[in-house]
Amino acid sequence: MKYLALIPARYASTRFPGKPLADIHGKPMIQRVYERCRGVFGEPCYVATDDSRIEQAVAAFGGKAIMTSTAHRSGTDRCAEALDTAERLTGERFDVVVNIQGDEPFIAVEQLEQIRRCFDDPATRIATLVKPFGPDEDILNPNSPKVVLSTTGDALYFSRSPIPFLRGVPREEWQARHTYLKHIGLYAYRSDVLREITRLAPSTLEQAESLEQLRWIENGYPIRTAVTHAETHAIDTPEDLQRVLDLFPTEDTK
Repeated sequence: MKYLALIPARYASTRFPGKPLADIHGKPMIQRVYERCRGVFGEPCYVATDDSRIEQAVAAFGGKAIMTSTAHRSGTDRCAEALDTAERLTGERFDVVVNIQGDEPFIAVEQLEQIRRCFDDPATRIATLVKPFGPDEDILNPNSPKVVLSTTGDALYFSRSPIPFLRGVPREEWQARHTYLKHIGLYAYRSDVLREITRLAPSTLEQAESLEQLRWIENGYPIRTAVTHAETHAIDTPEDLQRVLDLFPTEDTK
């Protein structure tokens, strides 16, 4: 199996412009993501970006970047273009593309290994990670998508609302009475499947929830999941960055 690790990265974030270049203990955020991914998947590993400032920063630390269109609506779309470019550059054909969020500088190595192991099963077409909500996390937060699974570990549905609805149970007791799962935005796809799903038209459920993965499910693509218990530390705002720096005050972030 040949894996291609891709890290989509935009400069123009509404809540945190220039986020991939934010300094974390002397390294830009994108470098920390890149080094973790390369440590698991090896070469080639690319940052897929539409901004020359990010491309230059990646080159400065010795990484590899692929320039992509500014018109992409999602990181998945950006990965599909970068896959074609990577195969032209390397002359290789990749079996699986791994899409790693550029705002997870301390992503756990075990999570990257988990998503890779999903493809030990030849039936896996798309894979992602889920994690039980902690007692201090809010299942009502629409920015934390929830997911319910089949008995075989495939995703049945993703929603910004708490799912399932616990009939006859006061809402304030839901989290104590059921293990709710949140979606971790780390994807991997068979290369042919990645190309197929990015050619699909936006679906009704996707537009209703603003979750691209619903398009894939609605069109019959199963999404295999693996359950992680490792903490995640996504950075969406400058306040998130400060919180993470407080959690990891030194270079030792493992």
